[in-house]
Amino acid sequence: MTTKFSSPLLALALAATLVATLSACVPLVVGGAAMSAMVAVDRRTSGAQLEDEGIELRGASRLRDAFGDRAHINITSYNRQVLLTGEVPNDAARQQAEQVVSRVENVRSIVNELAPAGNTTLVQRSSDVLITGKVKASLVDAKDLYAGAFKVVTERGIVYLMGRVTQPEADRATAIARQIGGVNRVVRIFDIIGDDELRRIQIQLAPTAPAVPTSPRP
Repeated sequence: MTTKFSSPLLALALAATLVATLSACVPLVVGGAAMSAMVAVDRRTSGAQLEDEGIELRGASRLRDAFGDRAHINITSYNRQVLLTGEVPNDAARQQAEQVVSRVENVRSIVNELAPAGNTTLVQRSSDVLITGKVKASLVDAKDLYAGAFKVVTERGIVYLMGRVTQPEADRATAIARQIGGVNRVVRIFDIIGDDELRRIQIQLAPTAPAVPTSPRP
């Protein structure tokens, strides 16, 4: 089953995703640096967003020094939690990559999803970009969700969802992503917040972003 969404939103989401992944053909890809213009509508503090961009840039540089073109590694940081996706030659390289990133300043934790396998093809990566765009567009279309709270990464048809969200928001976004054609699996890497924290964030974002309903009462 494929979630329906409006074509203008899909076009916008795909365009943003393509811009963020223009370097997908090189061994290392930084997950979020191209999205710095979204600071105003992100649930992270501006300081946390800057830290995440720094983590991605420093981590990518160190991984490039360690592996050159022997691996295809994507590094994405959200609230100092780092997601590693892509392909490496073997398990030893997988562990080495995690150790390299663990020494980057401000890293809180690492989710290592690197696969000991050959690098994906351009066709496969293009499919992942399309899936990411569809998931983002579907989150925008969902009127009960604040799409700016989510970061979406796709690798080999596996969708990774990151963000500072409530449990109902996490469950709703997961259900949406699972309905997208081509999605093999959805992995949740969320910072779960409560209703009080959500209201505090909404007050801070009030001048720039619409409010989102708090978690429904049972």
